[in-house]
Amino acid sequence: MNDQQLLRYSRHILLPGMDIEGQQALLDAHVLVVGAGGLGCPVIQYLAAAGVGELTLVDDDLVELSNLQRQTAHGSDDIGKAKVMSAQHEVLRLNPDCRVNAVQQRADSAWLQQTLSQTPIDLVLDCTDNASIRYLLNQVCLERKIPWVSGAAVGLSGQVTVFDPRLPDSPCYRCLYPQLDDQQLSCSESGVLSPLVGVVGSMQALEAIKLLADIGRPLVGRLLTLDASSSEWRCWTLKPAADCPDCR
Repeated sequence: MNDQQLLRYSRHILLPGMDIEGQQALLDAHVLVVGAGGLGCPVIQYLAAAGVGELTLVDDDLVELSNLQRQTAHGSDDIGKAKVMSAQHEVLRLNPDCRVNAVQQRADSAWLQQTLSQTPIDLVLDCTDNASIRYLLNQVCLERKIPWVSGAAVGLSGQVTVFDPRLPDSPCYRCLYPQLDDQQLSCSESGVLSPLVGVVGSMQALEAIKLLADIGRPLVGRLLTLDASSSEWRCWTLKPAADCPDCR
């Protein structure tokens, strides 16, 4: 690290668990963020600010007026632009040293397989509201032994967990949700309180940093849920499902 980086990340380096080694691990990391909406915005902003060296952002959506209530990386001037391009601009505003790859397309099976087989990705963050993409991520990350952080926020409820196929007896997404359809995840009909996605996305970024810098205890085998109406958090233990077709 140069002198400017030592100063920029000094509050991280002061942490006993982080130190220079942990910060360097962030600088050396390449993270894939799937989705640049409500959850993706705080994830992208905090990972860039924290010093993650390279971010690949994938999303096929455009910024709409209804997004601006909660998607903090986009502004009124970005309406009609690709979300990944708007988010890329925000990353470079926050930290010009961060390398950003903006991919405007849907993260389908072919793209995920090709990207994760040809590009060294250290960590994946799911910031979508799409069950089919999550099942795809689950399969591909299991095959490639890549850890990933899952978050969800609908209405006044949120959740965060971490799946790490590098660890023995770690549950996978299908162990948690054997069969889930997209109608159960949509906020376009159910609505969502704007700060909720900020809280959940920030927790996803926190878990990502813990994994990359090897500090603390990541949420592997645990599901953290938030009832925003009462501001109550609960933590649930997850175990591998004996009949899971993905990881068994």
